Amino acid sequence: MSNVTTLLDAKSVPAAKPALICPSRNETYSYGRLRDEMDRIGLGLRNLGVKKGDRVCIYLDSSPEYLISYFALWRIGVVAVPTNIVYRGDELLHVLNDAGACAVITDCQGEAVISGIRARVPGLSHVICIGGASGNSVSWESFPPAPENMRSENCSTEDLCHIQYTAGTTGKPKGAMLTHGAWMTALDTERDALRLRPVDVYLGIYPMGHVGLSWGLAVIRAGGTYVMMERFELERYLTLAEQYEVSVLAGMPPVIHSLVHAVPGTEQRLRHARVIISGGGQLLPAVWAAFDHRYHIPVANSYGLSETIVIGAGTTTLPEYTHLTKNYQSVGVAVGYTELRIVDTENPEKELLPGENGEIALRGPAVAKGYWNLPEATRDVFRPDGWFLTGDIGNLDTDGILCITDRKKDMIIMSGWKIYPTEVENVLIRHPSIADVAVFGVPDERRGEVPVAAVVPKPGASVTGPVLDIYCHEHLAGYKVPREFLFVDSLPRVHGWKLLRRDLRQKFGDSRS
Repeated sequence: MSNVTTLLDAKSVPAAKPALICPSRNETYSYGRLRDEMDRIGLGLRNLGVKKGDRVCIYLDSSPEYLISYFALWRIGVVAVPTNIVYRGDELLHVLNDAGACAVITDCQGEAVISGIRARVPGLSHVICIGGASGNSVSWESFPPAPENMRSENCSTEDLCHIQYTAGTTGKPKGAMLTHGAWMTALDTERDALRLRPVDVYLGIYPMGHVGLSWGLAVIRAGGTYVMMERFELERYLTLAEQYEVSVLAGMPPVIHSLVHAVPGTEQRLRHARVIISGGGQLLPAVWAAFDHRYHIPVANSYGLSETIVIGAGTTTLPEYTHLTKNYQSVGVAVGYTELRIVDTENPEKELLPGENGEIALRGPAVAKGYWNLPEATRDVFRPDGWFLTGDIGNLDTDGILCITDRKKDMIIMSGWKIYPTEVENVLIRHPSIADVAVFGVPDERRGEVPVAAVVPKPGASVTGPVLDIYCHEHLAGYKVPREFLFVDSLPRVHGWKLLRRDLRQKFGDSRS
């Protein structure tokens, strides 16, 4: 029996050592203070009648209280249901009712949203509000300190501790059911993959309502210090990296892209960094190569999903093994207790040979138990033998190194030809006038689908569709060349990083059907 919050009970980390730093509020939480706050909030919830197995929603912006809420809920065996403060009425309503949440932890901004939908959430008994409470809520600050000897709830590794709702890129969000054992596996895997040590300082930019938070928790698991940013802004990011002598940087493709184009001298500001994480979308080889040549900071290019707690069951390139990058094209090898294979997209029982493109399947103790309240969707992708079908397309080489080709749903089939958008994007991003690009399929009466490219030009650059058409024909087979080039100011992304090709299809594709 076990509980993921026992990581904060370790006596090997001095209680006074900084665990979490919130620079925007000039606040530091030591390991001792973080543990005390976890116990205080956990006991306060327990005294309200919240019990093991109940679901409690966290509806906050990234903040120390968000992290404390996770720990407090897990401490008493309650299931955390994280959301993002950008959710509005109907989005929040779906999560609250689907999860059957009995309580919500929020702030004054969130309480105003909840008040408008509370009558439509019959199971919601308590709203815990940070920063003061109205007559319809309980004040976070009102909970008294917990006894020093408070212990975590005795939980099985198979006990549910977290329902992570997907970003909803294909309809209503689905809740991935994550367990205490899955989280413990994920934190140990990420700690080992990054070679985390107590001396490490991590700069985290991932929203706390996302499983990307696991990187920060892995740093705490290792006894290091987690410096948080509520959202990415390049100059602030560089300032914090310098100020706190950050050794482990959170990144994502747009962040690395920004660093590649940063002013001269930026390299010196990242001089303490020994690794940068990338994930949540494809890091284009041209961008990765440019970053490597300029900064010489190894990239932990990682592949995982909400359903696997990032690389709890996933892959990554490892800082000391540069050959794993495969010339800046791979997401590395399976790490931790992960098993990995490539299967036929139409027959998941058929495993493909090295070099063949197919659907990526993952297996390991960090894989979700399924989707909350969705038995049919669970059966579709969580196989009886433990394999999880990711919906992503890729291939393995003979050394077990994984390359991602595309999302299964993003693959374009034109007159029987399979076109992988990422391959076309990799060519286009190398054009000197292009800052960002996305390729997607639009309906075509004769050919089923055709590829179209949405292009963000570099500032001051002048580029036209005919010029790009000629360029693509020089580097790609004719059937892969986009049939149209659309010039846009920006691309739609979840939280500013995961590309939403669906939005592009809806905006530009449906009008052509």
